[in-house]
Amino acid sequence: MKSTKKFVARLFVLTIFLSLIPIHLKIQTPVAAESVVATREPSRGRHAMVASQSKLASEIGVDILKRGGNAIDAAVAVALALAVAYPEAGNLGGGGFMLIRFKDGRTTAIDYRERAPQAATRDVFVRKNGELIVGEGSSTVGYRASGVPGTPAGLDYAFTKYGSKKIVWADLVEPSRKLAENGFVLSNRLANLFKTYKGTLGKYDDSRRIFLNGGKYFEEGDTLRQPELAETLARIQKNGAREFYTGETARLIAKDMSAHNGLITLNDLKNYKPSERVPLRGTYRGYEIITMPPPSSGGIVMLQTLNMLEKYDVRKMGWASSEKYHLLTESLRRAFADRSEWMGDPDFTSVPAGELIDKKYATARSATIDLSRASKSADIKAGQIAGKEPTETTHFTVVDADGNVVTNTYTINDLYGSRVTAKGTGVLLNDEMDDFAARPGKPNMFGLIQGEKNAVQPQKRPLSSMTPTIVLRKNGSLWFALGARGGPRIITAVLQTIINVIDHDMDIQQAIDAPRIHHQWFPDELVFEPYGMSSDSRRALENLGHKFAEKPNYIASATGIMIDEKDVRLGAVDSRSDGEAIGF
Repeated sequence: MKSTKKFVARLFVLTIFLSLIPIHLKIQTPVAAESVVATREPSRGRHAMVASQSKLASEIGVDILKRGGNAIDAAVAVALALAVAYPEAGNLGGGGFMLIRFKDGRTTAIDYRERAPQAATRDVFVRKNGELIVGEGSSTVGYRASGVPGTPAGLDYAFTKYGSKKIVWADLVEPSRKLAENGFVLSNRLANLFKTYKGTLGKYDDSRRIFLNGGKYFEEGDTLRQPELAETLARIQKNGAREFYTGETARLIAKDMSAHNGLITLNDLKNYKPSERVPLRGTYRGYEIITMPPPSSGGIVMLQTLNMLEKYDVRKMGWASSEKYHLLTESLRRAFADRSEWMGDPDFTSVPAGELIDKKYATARSATIDLSRASKSADIKAGQIAGKEPTETTHFTVVDADGNVVTNTYTINDLYGSRVTAKGTGVLLNDEMDDFAARPGKPNMFGLIQGEKNAVQPQKRPLSSMTPTIVLRKNGSLWFALGARGGPRIITAVLQTIINVIDHDMDIQQAIDAPRIHHQWFPDELVFEPYGMSSDSRRALENLGHKFAEKPNYIASATGIMIDEKDVRLGAVDSRSDGEAIGF
């Protein structure tokens, strides 16, 4: 794919540069960001900006802004467009989180995460012998893998409560309805991605017909039309988002579920409601950071890691040094251990968010870090809390002319979710049940070990790694907003982008494109990107005792918007993926 080739080329040049620096300089001498990250310039817009992983979706969002809509209106339109043009993750059949900061400084968080169906019991994915079910009937593939979708309800909630009132609902839906009906030209990336998932998509009739061209497969340049999805959008356009939960669309989903031993019922759909939550707030080197609270784990893990890093001079270490990578890995190892023990749906279990992001707690956790050697994850346990109180994804960010900002991450979990397209709807359903701890203490599809607080329970929301985030300047004005796709690697992508901006003076495009690392406690391995680390840095880390993943891999894909000193919007989309930031 074109964007990946560009990214690999940049990283190859970067690796050559890094290999020429003596190892002691890499550890001790900071290197200017502009010297080591060769990348495109961020997109610029004087008035407003949309950054998403689909050019078509970004264009639709910009059109809404030009017609007088605000950032919330545009965000809803972008989300609906991604459900058509970015089918591997954009969705109606999934859920997510929307973080909003209004022009007057108020903030809110809309939680439209999927819920477990009423029939989902604790052991629903476990055989009588204690082994996890695999394949059909598991938490990852098929009709039983889906949680009750939240996307239509969440988008409607945001629009109804916070939209500009200058744009009507039908006008937000119409561009996506037309896009589904008329189709769009497939890129090489998307055509090949369909083929990659043909083994599982091909098992389900509507998925096979729509996304695999009935078994004939699509090629680059072909047009993908989704007539059933267009009809679903038309029903939602005419009757409102509740149609998805109580109307013909709901009836079709429930009927297909019943015919295939699925878990979701008409009553589950009827009873779904989003929640509005108070965002988490923290600081890093004096900059305020606003992010998503539980059931997202991303905000807590990110803030906790930043708190541990804050006591060190990360700038002096240099952005690509083995010393920094060691410190970051050890901090992440501890934060992800806490994720497993302490985090879940706050409507069902007590999550000590305040204690986990307290700087005194971070000091105690970081005191166990040895700068001369790597820890073993098996030896790292969750921290002690005084009182127990209170994948695949896609992300987009919108900033309007008034300074309202929306940063939104939503998902169907794995690429193409459960692979099931509900018959007659064109709606790809999620496999979000795998984000629960099907067996507490055992890894899920992302290798994450999760605890009792995230066990399966009817109506419960699974823990998430989605991390929509807003960062303010020290004077309290909006600086940048961002998020990412990529399972638990979302957290490390957002975290390292913030570090790149604050500690290493990168602009938003450089900060997003710069090579990343990832560690999540278990599996006990350090993930690195192709051409993203010098051989000397790797050798130094191995000498400290770090175990590397067998093969390099790309670590998430981010989008973001920064406001510069002249109030210009700078939009950035990760070079690791498709998409475009468009402003005016």
